[in-house]
Amino acid sequence: MASSETVPAAGQRTRGLGPFLRSQMRNIAPFLTLIFLSAFFAFASPSFATLDNLGNILTQVSVTGIIAVGLTFVILCAEIDLSIASIANVTGIAVAYFTLQESYVNIANIPLPGAVAIILSILLCALLGLVNALGLTVIGIPSFIMTLAMMQIAAGISALLVRGQIAYKVPSLITTLGSGSIGGIPWIVIVAAIMLLGGHLVLTYTRFGRYVYMVGGNREAAEYSGLNVKLILGAVMVISAVCSGIGGMLGVAHFGSAQQNEFDTYLLDSIAAVVVGGTSLFGGRGGIGNTIVGLFVLGVLNNGLDHVNIDSFLKILIRGLILLAALIINVYAQRLREKAAE
Repeated sequence: MASSETVPAAGQRTRGLGPFLRSQMRNIAPFLTLIFLSAFFAFASPSFATLDNLGNILTQVSVTGIIAVGLTFVILCAEIDLSIASIANVTGIAVAYFTLQESYVNIANIPLPGAVAIILSILLCALLGLVNALGLTVIGIPSFIMTLAMMQIAAGISALLVRGQIAYKVPSLITTLGSGSIGGIPWIVIVAAIMLLGGHLVLTYTRFGRYVYMVGGNREAAEYSGLNVKLILGAVMVISAVCSGIGGMLGVAHFGSAQQNEFDTYLLDSIAAVVVGGTSLFGGRGGIGNTIVGLFVLGVLNNGLDHVNIDSFLKILIRGLILLAALIINVYAQRLREKAAE
């Protein structure tokens, strides 16, 4: 009798393994991709698997990581923010605009004390995020369209501030955090790690984080439970803008200049980091942990391709194919979950 009861239990566990793996495919696939890419490039190039190169990868993904923190909140709510790169750019330009430049910089700017310049720049990106939030929640403009408009608005502000010129100086605090280091560790890596950790703690251990998942998982149920869905959606749009602004300010210091269109590539990079890592485009699934994996996948891919001296145009194609694969996995996993719910 005892043995006959044990066998079905084992069989049930075996049958349960397949559904479990399918349900976790969105989380498992990016991790396996990261392992495969790391092993491949370590084999292909002796200079890849070194501590110095690991530091290079961490530095290269830091600005993307800072911006992707806020974008993760937005995508978890099943929304999108296409203005992140433009807001990063205008905030970086603004902090330089409010800083005294060298005499050879031909920009009619307004020099202010460093702390004031930083505060005004953060207020600017928060204001742009608030406009996104009001457009989405009060007027009812879909986030795709609203943030597409904001992308143009922020780009226009950037153009007006610098008028095609390049600024170089930013407040000393921003310079230190963007291009300085402590104990051999770049400050920008530390800031990115702190922001990623902070985002993870908020999403995992706070009431606001639970509300974000509720809104993304089932918006109607969240409304019926009495949750102020519009407030949550507005909050994540502002968070996204502020994270983008911080990334923009530190990025300007890291690159050594503030100019138009400097952060254009960060729109695709940030979206790719979140989606490739396994956060669901349909909301309610994923988190900062997934974004970190996505950042490493992109960082290892870009860095590794440089080490094997691959054609730069082919590099763009490979990145696009990996993003497409992540989107396919995202959609497929959503369909599996819907079938399981039937």
